[in-house]
Amino acid sequence: QVQLVESGGGLVQPGGSLRLSCAASGSIVRISAMAWYRQAPGKQRELVATITSSSTTTYTDSVKGRFTISRDNAKNTAYLQMNNLKPEDTAVYYCNRWGTIPWTWGQGTQVTVSS
Repeated sequence: QVQLVESGGGLVQPGGSLRLSCAASGSIVRISAMAWYRQAPGKQRELVATITSSSTTTYTDSVKGRFTISRDNAKNTAYLQMNNLKPEDTAVYYCNRWGTIPWTWGQGTQVTVSS
């Protein structure tokens, strides 16, 4: 079973930046499409960005041009660079595989954008 550990969240002012990391156990991660998701209070979990095993990426419209998803297959780690953060980006951020049955969800990492 793959274990996912997200980190890098925190409190940041509007316009600030954060870099999230997702450390995954198991070599299967290297051949899996990965994604970042987020869940704001009172809302459903939403897909934020995806990256295939060959590093093709997609983004939800609200983060295009501000967020960048990447991966380091040697480290079984995915990243989400978030720039120009807005209050509406406040949420718990999770990573998981994309396009198939998800692995067990990790704890997520809280991102709070506030002045």
